Amino acid sequence: MWYQVLAEMPNRAAFLRLIRVTLLAAIALGVVACASKPSRPVAKRPPAASPIINYALGLRGTTYTWGGESPYEGFDCSGFVQHVFGRYGIRLPRTARQMAESLPPLPGSRPQPGDLVFFNTTGAPYSHVGIYIGQDAFVHSSSAKGQVIVSSLTRPYWWQHFLGIRRPRRPGSG
Repeated sequence: MWYQVLAEMPNRAAFLRLIRVTLLAAIALGVVACASKPSRPVAKRPPAASPIINYALGLRGTTYTWGGESPYEGFDCSGFVQHVFGRYGIRLPRTARQMAESLPPLPGSRPQPGDLVFFNTTGAPYSHVGIYIGQDAFVHSSSAKGQVIVSSLTRPYWWQHFLGIRRPRRPGSG
């Protein structure tokens, strides 16, 4: 093994010195890295949104099914959102349009994790909905990809079709 190779090395002392210097440098860099501040702030999710987002992300890969409302049969976009929020006692209407019409708009607001993001993907307003998860990303059931996926709001397709943000009320929040 490695110790046999080391024992048979003609210049073993130089090799061991190189290993020692390399290890010390790695340890020094590790200490410096641990002591330094992160270069950018770490995004934090609001505590009320985290279980919702974690559950929604756990459903990635679930099949897209038009009219679907469960992980077993698959989801369409609004069935996915309704299922995820319903698991946490937040009742939402069945369609993306009904959701958008039942929740107050947040004009000019930046989305927060757990907000609903709405799109016009068919030529009809509020034809698609997803759940904002932070860092310009949202999770949704995509008919084009055939499953629940995470997409970026910075992709031209999504920002060109973006209509707005709505914030579902958490139980006990009024």
